[in-house]
Amino acid sequence: MTKIVSISLNEDILGEIEEIKRRLGFSGRSEVIRAAIRMFIADNREKQDLSGSLSSVLLVIHDQKTEDVVTEIKHEFEEITKTQLHSHLKNGKCLEIFVLEGEAGRIREMVRFFRGNKKMEYVKLVVP
Repeated sequence: MTKIVSISLNEDILGEIEEIKRRLGFSGRSEVIRAAIRMFIADNREKQDLSGSLSSVLLVIHDQKTEDVVTEIKHEFEEITKTQLHSHLKNGKCLEIFVLEGEAGRIREMVRFFRGNKKMEYVKLVVP
């Protein structure tokens, strides 16, 4: 049985969805959102199955004004952070690249801290 879920989106995100719909040939915005949710769920399942000691890269994009939040999280996970690169982007945004090495559970925890913070615009864990 299909359920209807109502969400609120700002104009920028709605514009991006419209562009994806047009470019990739989706039949409507709902199809774009369903595809995005399926991809997110698949990615989450893949990351939940990780175990043991891992090497990975964590990408985070945030507003410059939220640097204090990033610093707090970074200090909480110093033991798994091998390298961190900070770069200023356009429009007051920052890119953080973390090279991580450690237990999968600890890496997942760090990712949860970033994803759980609404001030982060993009969070992506890459595991080779």
